[in-house]
Amino acid sequence: MCLLIGATGVGKTLLLKREKSGDRTVMKSNCPMSYQQVGTNLTDLTLKKKKVTIRELGGCMGPIWPSYYSDCSSFVVDSANINQVSSSCIQLLSVLSAELLQGASILVVFNKIDIPCPMTIMEMKSLFRLDDIIASALQSVTVLELSARSGQGLQKVLDWLESTERSAVEQHM
Repeated sequence: MCLLIGATGVGKTLLLKREKSGDRTVMKSNCPMSYQQVGTNLTDLTLKKKKVTIRELGGCMGPIWPSYYSDCSSFVVDSANINQVSSSCIQLLSVLSAELLQGASILVVFNKIDIPCPMTIMEMKSLFRLDDIIASALQSVTVLELSARSGQGLQKVLDWLESTERSAVEQHM
């Protein structure tokens, strides 16, 4: 189980739709329709003969995210929305400081890199002080950038999910 969380409008639902469709090609057209997620959404992905269930929680459900932390492993940030940076950083710090997540692997996804003039990964890392956060985090933190809309970077997310799932299975053996 993987928990997918992030502020409202960062692209979590579209990311799941692209991953579930199996369409990893980079394309600007034929993007699946997506609506703001209110509540929870369960999606099953098959990764090299292994099934992973991803639970997406809508951004408006932030106050109850902690009750789902036992499943958490990814956090999505909208790199095109400068107004969300501070709240996303606070949310990320909250996730990383949760006791239930001490041993979790965390993926921070900077989405919407296809939008004209998005912040670069270096700008986002600087605004988040991500290097300091990662250095003091008890978890393994991976940072990726992608465009759920165009498909750019989706394969890297799948690769991370697969390697994280494999590590979790090996730890339980």
